[in-house]
Amino acid sequence: MLAAALCLHLEVEVVETGSFAVETDLNVSLDRDNLVVRAFERLHPAGAFEFRISSTIPLSGGLGSSAAAIVAGLMAAASVARLDDDLLLLATELEGHPDNVAAALSGGVVICDGPHSYRLEPPAGLQAVLVIPATAVQTSQARAALPTQIPLRDATANLAAIATLTLGLAHGDFKLIAAGLRDRLHQPYRAHLYPRSAALLERAPEIGALGATISGAGPTVLVWSDSAAAGAVVEALEQEAAGWAEVLSVPFEPHGATVTE
Repeated sequence: MLAAALCLHLEVEVVETGSFAVETDLNVSLDRDNLVVRAFERLHPAGAFEFRISSTIPLSGGLGSSAAAIVAGLMAAASVARLDDDLLLLATELEGHPDNVAAALSGGVVICDGPHSYRLEPPAGLQAVLVIPATAVQTSQARAALPTQIPLRDATANLAAIATLTLGLAHGDFKLIAAGLRDRLHQPYRAHLYPRSAALLERAPEIGALGATISGAGPTVLVWSDSAAAGAVVEALEQEAAGWAEVLSVPFEPHGATVTE
């Protein structure tokens, strides 16, 4: 599994007040079901703390908001309790898979192999442009769309694409990155859930981008671009997405999660 960190951030201020509270403008739980609090309580009781949460990450669309919340809660608790636990392991248990939490923890681009993750520095000049539809798709629905068996030729094609993409990222070779942005295991089976997002996957190179992929379970589209072409790509995508999606240009995030006391 691969994941990339983007410059969209969740921030949590944890203050010891003697009583529990959650303060946020986000449409999330304000009790102990809050994901930040649930993660915090894996390492330390939350009853004496107030959690002030802000975020620029859309809560739906496949952009890793849950992973960011989990990592924030765990890191806050580890700092408060002066613990040195394996946060990637704990975050993976809470999230259910390691890719998003690994990217949130370490920044950059991560390759996940079971409990281990390996980090690559985002290549200079590589820019992300997000197309975020107004209508969300349930993650459970996206997962249910995947088949239980796949043709061998499709598995082989995806392995080749992953190897090509990884090599391109490691060497900053945009031609290899573009060649590696092809998928035959996930996106074709989910295209009916978000047809306009799926159409952009094919259109991206025509408007000057390197290519495009569905972000997470979707329906957000991650358009990969050379930063020199990003302005024109954004302009073209705003025309393509008018009336049904927001277009947002964001850098890849080289820095991982941090705690400031």
